Amino acid sequence: DVRLLESGGGSVQAGGSLKLSCSASGLTSPRYCMAWWRQIPGQEREGVAVFDVDGFTRYANSVNGRFTISKDKAKSTLYLQMERLKPEDTALYYCAADERSCEDKLTPPKFWGQGTQVTVTG
Repeated sequence: DVRLLESGGGSVQAGGSLKLSCSASGLTSPRYCMAWWRQIPGQEREGVAVFDVDGFTRYANSVNGRFTISKDKAKSTLYLQMERLKPEDTALYYCAADERSCEDKLTPPKFWGQGTQVTVTG
Protein backbone atom coordinates (compact mmCIF):
# COMPACT_ATOMS: atom_id res chain seq x y z
CA ASP A 1 0.00 0.00 0.00
CA VAL A 2 1.29 3.47 -0.90
CA ARG A 3 1.90 5.76 2.02
CA LEU A 4 2.93 9.39 1.97
CA LEU A 5 3.93 11.27 5.08
CA GLU A 6 4.56 15.01 5.14
CA SER A 7 6.65 16.87 7.66
CA GLY A 8 8.28 20.25 8.10
CA GLY A 9 5.23 22.45 8.43
CA GLY A 10 4.99 25.15 11.04
CA SER A 11 4.55 28.83 11.65
CA VAL A 12 6.81 31.40 10.03
CA GLN A 13 6.79 35.15 9.55
CA ALA A 14 6.15 36.67 6.15
CA GLY A 15 9.31 36.71 4.09
CA GLY A 16 10.66 33.64 5.80
CA SER A 17 11.44 30.18 4.52
CA LEU A 18 10.31 26.68 5.23
CA LYS A 19 11.15 23.28 3.78
CA LEU A 20 8.60 20.50 3.60
CA SER A 21 9.44 16.84 3.24
CA CYS A 22 7.37 13.90 2.05
CA SER A 23 8.48 10.40 2.83
CA ALA A 24 7.03 7.87 0.40
CA SER A 25 6.70 4.13 0.68
CA GLY A 26 5.05 1.50 -1.47
CA LEU A 27 5.61 3.33 -4.77
CA THR A 28 6.70 0.39 -6.89
CA SER A 29 5.76 1.69 -10.34
CA PRO A 30 8.80 2.52 -12.47
CA ARG A 31 6.94 5.55 -13.77
CA TYR A 32 5.16 7.95 -11.42
CA CYS A 33 4.74 11.59 -10.61
CA MET A 34 4.76 13.38 -7.30
CA ALA A 35 3.41 16.76 -6.37
CA TRP A 36 2.62 19.23 -3.66
CA TRP A 37 -0.91 20.53 -3.31
CA ARG A 38 -2.39 22.88 -0.76
CA GLN A 39 -5.77 23.78 0.59
CA ILE A 40 -6.33 27.35 1.68
CA PRO A 41 -9.33 27.83 3.99
CA GLY A 42 -12.49 28.38 1.97
CA GLN A 43 -10.88 27.31 -1.30
CA GLU A 44 -10.53 24.13 -3.31
CA ARG A 45 -7.39 22.12 -3.05
CA GLU A 46 -4.89 23.31 -5.64
CA GLY A 47 -1.68 21.98 -7.09
CA VAL A 48 1.35 24.11 -6.34
CA ALA A 49 4.29 22.14 -7.71
CA VAL A 50 4.78 18.89 -9.59
CA PHE A 51 7.45 16.48 -10.69
CA ASP A 52 5.73 14.88 -13.67
CA VAL A 53 6.25 11.34 -14.95
CA ASP A 54 8.97 12.55 -17.32
CA GLY A 55 10.87 14.34 -14.59
CA PHE A 56 9.87 17.88 -15.50
CA THR A 57 8.83 20.37 -12.88
CA ARG A 58 6.07 22.93 -13.02
CA TYR A 59 4.67 25.46 -10.59
CA ALA A 60 1.48 27.31 -10.00
CA ASN A 61 1.74 30.98 -10.93
CA SER A 62 1.15 31.96 -7.33
CA VAL A 63 4.35 30.26 -6.15
CA ASN A 64 6.53 30.32 -9.24
CA GLY A 65 9.91 31.81 -8.44
CA ARG A 66 9.50 31.30 -4.71
CA PHE A 67 9.00 27.55 -4.31
CA THR A 68 11.26 24.76 -5.49
CA ILE A 69 10.25 21.12 -5.73
CA SER A 70 12.89 18.43 -5.61
CA LYS A 71 13.22 14.77 -4.82
CA ASP A 72 15.70 12.23 -3.62
CA LYS A 73 14.79 8.99 -5.34
CA ALA A 74 17.24 6.96 -3.30
CA LYS A 75 15.54 8.12 -0.10
CA SER A 76 12.05 8.09 -1.63
CA THR A 77 11.57 11.63 -0.41
CA LEU A 78 9.98 14.66 -2.01
CA TYR A 79 10.78 18.19 -0.88
CA LEU A 80 9.29 21.62 -1.22
CA GLN A 81 11.58 24.53 -0.46
CA MET A 82 9.46 27.60 0.17
CA GLU A 83 11.05 31.05 0.10
CA ARG A 84 9.71 34.56 0.65
CA LEU A 85 6.55 33.20 2.16
CA LYS A 86 3.41 35.29 2.18
CA PRO A 87 0.37 35.19 4.46
CA GLU A 88 -1.66 33.94 1.50
CA ASP A 89 0.55 30.84 1.43
CA THR A 90 -1.06 29.75 4.68
CA ALA A 91 -2.64 26.38 3.98
CA LEU A 92 -2.63 22.69 4.66
CA TYR A 93 0.01 21.28 2.32
CA TYR A 94 -0.34 17.79 0.89
CA CYS A 95 2.05 15.44 -0.80
CA ALA A 96 0.53 13.43 -3.65
CA ALA A 97 1.55 10.74 -6.12
CA ASP A 98 0.18 8.91 -9.13
CA GLU A 99 1.32 6.74 -12.03
CA ARG A 100 0.21 9.29 -14.61
CA SER A 101 -1.06 12.68 -13.52
CA CYS A 102 -0.41 14.68 -10.36
CA GLU A 103 -1.68 18.13 -11.28
CA ASP A 104 -5.16 17.75 -12.75
CA LYS A 105 -8.13 18.59 -10.54
CA LEU A 106 -10.42 16.54 -12.80
CA THR A 107 -8.11 13.54 -12.51
CA PRO A 108 -6.49 14.05 -9.12
CA PRO A 109 -3.59 11.95 -7.87
CA LYS A 110 -4.46 8.57 -6.40
CA PHE A 111 -2.34 8.80 -3.31
CA TRP A 112 -2.23 11.50 -0.67
CA GLY A 113 -0.50 12.23 2.56
CA GLN A 114 -2.29 13.51 5.63
CA GLY A 115 -1.15 17.08 5.15
CA THR A 116 1.10 19.42 7.09
CA GLN A 117 0.05 22.87 8.20
CA VAL A 118 1.95 25.94 7.08
CA THR A 119 1.03 29.22 8.71
CA VAL A 120 2.57 32.49 7.58
CA THR A 121 2.03 35.49 9.82
CA GLY A 122 2.04 39.05 8.57
